[in-house]
Amino acid sequence: MATMLLLPFRTLIPSFSSSSSSFSSSNFRPAPLRCSNDRQALFNRIAPVYDNLNDLLSLGQHRIWKRMTVSWAGAKAGDHVLDICCGSGDLSFLLSQKVGSDGKVTGLDFSKEQLLIASSKQHSKNCFSNIEWIEGDALDLPFSNGSFDAITMGYGLRNVVDRPKAMQEILRVLKAGSRVAILDFNKSEELLTSTITEWMIDNVVVPVASAYGLSEDYKYLKTSIRGFLTGKELEKLALEVGFSSARHYELSGGLMGCLVAMR
Repeated sequence: MATMLLLPFRTLIPSFSSSSSSFSSSNFRPAPLRCSNDRQALFNRIAPVYDNLNDLLSLGQHRIWKRMTVSWAGAKAGDHVLDICCGSGDLSFLLSQKVGSDGKVTGLDFSKEQLLIASSKQHSKNCFSNIEWIEGDALDLPFSNGSFDAITMGYGLRNVVDRPKAMQEILRVLKAGSRVAILDFNKSEELLTSTITEWMIDNVVVPVASAYGLSEDYKYLKTSIRGFLTGKELEKLALEVGFSSARHYELSGGLMGCLVAMR
């Protein structure tokens, strides 16, 4: 059970760099965001412990789910790819390895604190020099049509304020014949799976988060997942906004899921 739980209310963001001492890229372009101040404050607040909680609550399994997501996105050497709701950068770093030195990765998020952590991790390894961090909005992506060869999104679609609009924006900036892979909690149609998920949140996630003083921040998870879409509904949404194909894969016994859609 991952604390990707963490990424509940995410909406997203445009370009960062070294107007902040922790950034080496050159341009920081704040943009108007379609999110409430409390949601943005939440992600800034949890940023310092986000990685530790992900590892602890998922027993490291989130790394497997993320590798699978990047594989489904189909990124290859030399590609220009986008990671929406990038958080502290896990998917972005995996994409960086896929596209290589001739490729480019753009990591976009609405939390400046998450992006600062992602940037600091990037600077510790030279192999990730092909990543640009952008503070921006998932509902108003600051990119031209058909900009990207592949897109990933981790634990973000569940929390945007307008899911169809977010999917339309992904479709718009994706090149024809390319794919998006969207990782998130699975809203299971199986009663046993949904019961296990809620039990884990109440008896594992919230108690562990409370040790970091974040119990209130994690209690929203049950409501967040209940309000999300099932795999079939996600497939339907993708097709309705214009994707040519869509398939939802269940992971870890149905606790997680990944929507893969082609433009």
